[in-house]
Amino acid sequence: MPELPEIETIKRGINCLVGNKINNLIVRNDSLRYKISPTLKNDIIDKIIISIERRAKYLLLELTNGFIIIHLGMSGRLTLLNDKTTPVKKHDHFDIVFNNQILRYNDPRRFGVVIYTDILSNSPLLKNLGPEPLEKNFTPTYLMAKIQNKKSAIKKLIMDNQIVVGVGNIYACESLFHAKISPLRGGNSITANEAKLLVQSIRNILKNAIELGGSTLRDYQTADGSLGYFQNVHKVYAKSGKACDECGTIILEKRLGQRNSFYCPNCQL
Repeated sequence: MPELPEIETIKRGINCLVGNKINNLIVRNDSLRYKISPTLKNDIIDKIIISIERRAKYLLLELTNGFIIIHLGMSGRLTLLNDKTTPVKKHDHFDIVFNNQILRYNDPRRFGVVIYTDILSNSPLLKNLGPEPLEKNFTPTYLMAKIQNKKSAIKKLIMDNQIVVGVGNIYACESLFHAKISPLRGGNSITANEAKLLVQSIRNILKNAIELGGSTLRDYQTADGSLGYFQNVHKVYAKSGKACDECGTIILEKRLGQRNSFYCPNCQL
């Protein structure tokens, strides 16, 4: 699933659409996670994109009259095409058509979302979201207040969108490794100093991942069709059975909730 760095990379890749008018919407398959509304075309045609932002893993395309909210689900791709004659491929479910470009959405698993709302605060998708990890209000003090009374594994807690948004499985594993904290520890065992290290690690890992275009493991690609490179510097994610780069101990894998967790039992205590 595309996580925060991947969505941020895509956002930056399509930011050139700001100021452009939407000329058409072509829907080939409306059966995504939520069925594409039959009124979407009328809502967005002839509207100008004012800005493109990201909230958690959602892309927010601000129009003159409202917002298009896009989530890529498990396998969605957004590709910005400069050649409007580019052949349509299997799973190319919709195109947002501009004067000289097309924003094309491809999604084999069809878990993605594209909806229109006139007011963002009205969207149930964005309610109850925690702070952005790269913004100032995500602090060690804030994190401690959210986790200090919770017995749940710290990895599950930092992946909870009501606590902090956008820290998906890959980046939770990598951040905990860099903070030298075991993903298995309960939130109530984390000290104030460890919370400080973890917040800084989350910030550093996400910033580095964005600089490298995110992680391409299966379906993800950037808006121009290129691949991310952060997977080349993963320290623990998907490396079970391999030696830790730091100490040589074999990296372990354990199921936490519905996600596989990867960690070094020697470095992460």
